[in-house]
Amino acid sequence: MARTKAEGGISGLQKAAILLIALGPERSAGIFKHLKEEEIEELTLEIANTRSVTPQVKEEVINEFYEVCLAQQYIAEGGINYAKELLEKALGSDKAMDVIGKLTASLQVKPFEFVRKTDASQLINFIQDEHPQTIALILSYLSPSQAALIISALPPDSQAEVARRIAVMDRTSPDVIKEVEKVLESKLASLVNQDYTIIGGVDAVVDILNTVDRGTEKHIMETLEIEEPELADEIRKKMFVFEDILLLDDKAIQRVLRDVDNNDLAVALKGANEQVQNAIFNNLSKRLVVMIKEDMEFMGPVRMKDVEEAQQKIVNIIRKLEDSGEIIISRGGGDEIVV
Repeated sequence: MARTKAEGGISGLQKAAILLIALGPERSAGIFKHLKEEEIEELTLEIANTRSVTPQVKEEVINEFYEVCLAQQYIAEGGINYAKELLEKALGSDKAMDVIGKLTASLQVKPFEFVRKTDASQLINFIQDEHPQTIALILSYLSPSQAALIISALPPDSQAEVARRIAVMDRTSPDVIKEVEKVLESKLASLVNQDYTIIGGVDAVVDILNTVDRGTEKHIMETLEIEEPELADEIRKKMFVFEDILLLDDKAIQRVLRDVDNNDLAVALKGANEQVQNAIFNNLSKRLVVMIKEDMEFMGPVRMKDVEEAQQKIVNIIRKLEDSGEIIISRGGGDEIVV
């Protein structure tokens, strides 16, 4: 929490305390839910030490807060230049620059904002011929869904290489990011903080792989297992694929099967190994097992794409149930819950 004195001798911490006092206990309690423990302690102490606030100071703090919120909204809607233009119309040129300055001093606006608002299909044509490291840098700043569409559209021999570079990416200097933005002809002025920006990493590539189609996911993982086995193992521990159904206990499998369409299950099992099939069949009624096996036999040969799509539907159900806490996936590593 900033302690430096601002205009008029009021620090950022004091302004925050005054704002919370003005908002009242209920609204302040809602804000506290989003703060760190040490920030709550600092604010609580500052509020306790605030004896009296003049109506004029309170109004100035509330107005400043409103202006900063307005600037944040404008930046989210159309970028920094758009925000500056609207604030100049609303507040005047000097005041607009003052608000933007205060905001950017504490707010890290991500690079490639223009790129994030570009349709993924257009973006593919825009970056597919770039160096894998450049593509990896850009994808690290996109949402997992955007990045998934782009990495799926790359040539197969590039997919694993880009995924590998995202996973091992750690810190990228502002100068490199600015240069990439220029190459992409970004229309936004860069607001990258002068400190190094931490991006990418294993979690970023896991989010992307969890979103791409099953075929792309398998190709990338199989390639990484050959070229970067340790990295592949680290990624696999953080994600869930269809064969990982074997990591679920019987109770979890039964819960998953309640949400799975029987036709999808039959198609998915056509491409599954015997061990996975048995894990599923052991948790179905004998009558349903017979019916599923008959469906698998009568449907004849099935396209691998259809098998992968059916398996991905089941994986998505598993991931959803894990996110909601209804099932637990035992991935190893000593962090399982013991009851």
